[in-house]
Amino acid sequence: MERSGTHSDQSVAELREAVSPGRVAPADFAAYPDKVRQCAYSTTDDDVTSPLRAGYSEDEILERTVSVAVDAGLERLEAAPKAVL
Repeated sequence: MERSGTHSDQSVAELREAVSPGRVAPADFAAYPDKVRQCAYSTTDDDVTSPLRAGYSEDEILERTVSVAVDAGLERLEAAPKAVL
């Protein structure tokens, strides 16, 4: 099923741009987004409070969490059709 040129493609492109996938996390924050990207299902309260203790605000943590999660989801969305073939 070809979806090229659909409204959905435009939405995905807009999402991809908004999540800033190339943005590098500071060294003292990097472990948290890496864990969210690779295995979000195992993220614990301690994982979230670690950046808080390092001085990051809840808003910064939420922004990074959503950005990384959406970017990882888009990567999986792109990979899915290739995996089916």
